[in-house]
Amino acid sequence: MVSVASELQGGFADATRAAQSTFRLVMEAMARPGSVRQIDVAIGRPSSLMPAAAAIALALFDHDTPIWLDAHLSRAADVGAWLKFHTGAPVVSDPARASFALVSVPDGLPDLTAFALGTAEYPDRSTTLILQVPSLARGQAFQLRGPGIDGTTSLCATIDPDDLFQRLSINATLFPRGIDVVLVDDRSVVAIPRTTRLVTAGG
Repeated sequence: MVSVASELQGGFADATRAAQSTFRLVMEAMARPGSVRQIDVAIGRPSSLMPAAAAIALALFDHDTPIWLDAHLSRAADVGAWLKFHTGAPVVSDPARASFALVSVPDGLPDLTAFALGTAEYPDRSTTLILQVPSLARGQAFQLRGPGIDGTTSLCATIDPDDLFQRLSINATLFPRGIDVVLVDDRSVVAIPRTTRLVTAGG
C-alpha cells in the first residue's frame, strides 16, 4: 500500500517553468530527430523513472492522455501513485488505448502493432513511446535521415531492445500513421519521429 505521503513526494521544484522548458525541449527534439537534448530541471521522482522520463511525464501527461506502463513500472506501486497524483493521467492495461507508453526494460516492449497507430483521418491519435535506454552517448552508430535532418545524422547510442529500428520500419508502410519514439538516458533525450528512417547501423 502506497501512503498519501509518498504520493505527495517529488514533482517539479518549479512546476510552471519546468513544464514549459521540458515541453519546448521535447518539441525541439522532435524537430531535430537524432539530436541529443538535455532536460536540466529539478525534479523528484520514483527511482524506476529516469529524470528525463519523469519530466516528460509531468510536462505532457494529463487526465485526457491515457498511459500504458510496462510490467516493471506497473509492479512499482510508487510509479502509478506518483503519476496519478502529479498528472491525473489514467493508466490503461491495453496499449492500443494509450496516448503514451512508458517502457523501462527492453523485455517490456510489446510488438509495436499492439499500440495505437492512428487513423488515416487522425494520424496523431497514436501512441508516443517513451523508452528508457542504457546510453545516448556511446554504443552503436546509427545513421538517420528524414525531415528535420540535413542529409543524414549520426546517433551513437546503446539501445535496448537492439532491434528497435527494425521494429520501427513499420512506420514506412503505415505513414502518415505510425509510432513516435522518445529515447531517454538519465537527463538526455533523443526523438525518433515516425518520419525518421534508419540508413545504416554500424559498430
